[in-house]
Amino acid sequence: MNDSHQQNPRWLLLARILRPRGNKGEVLAELLTDFSSRFSTLQRLYLRKETEEPRPAQLLHFWIDQNHPGRGVFHFDEATTISAAENLRGYQVLLPFEQRVVLPAGQYFVTDLIGCTVFDMPDHPAKLSSPACGIEEAPRVLGTVTDVFFTGETVLGTPILQVDTPHGELLIPLAEDICTRIDITGKRIEVRLPEGLAGLNDSSASIPPRKT
Repeated sequence: MNDSHQQNPRWLLLARILRPRGNKGEVLAELLTDFSSRFSTLQRLYLRKETEEPRPAQLLHFWIDQNHPGRGVFHFDEATTISAAENLRGYQVLLPFEQRVVLPAGQYFVTDLIGCTVFDMPDHPAKLSSPACGIEEAPRVLGTVTDVFFTGETVLGTPILQVDTPHGELLIPLAEDICTRIDITGKRIEVRLPEGLAGLNDSSASIPPRKT
């Protein structure tokens, strides 16, 4: 899930204002969250441009632009004219990190998955009575998650973890039978790779499009 495409320690980036929209101060924005419906229940957001400190902004109205997927229209109380809306061009729409949506069990934010260390788990627990076997069957570090890809809004499919390994890029489906344990707090993902999966990750493998 995407609650933001770019994250500072205390702020979630939810949208980017593109241009004025309408004649009463409304602005058209690119939506960068999977939870745009919550804008209808929020009254206060924060605006920031470039290196400025975020400042509070009262949200009067919000609606999805039906003609442009991934776009929404915001109307803030500080903008009541087209010229005032023009001054908001390029601003980021933010929300404090602590107000992030709580996901159901088994769902994860992209920003939480990126940076996780991926471990290839043995098929059987290590045999502590045999040191040699214990070493051989210990979890093996594959690499670090650098990105997450999605098949797209109209195509059913499993998200893909892009893992940076010492031997190159490895693409791993984010499926329960492969990613058997995900510890967001510990930044650890345990996987059991199907036989032959690594062989599919050659230079000719195509990468699914990134969800936007």
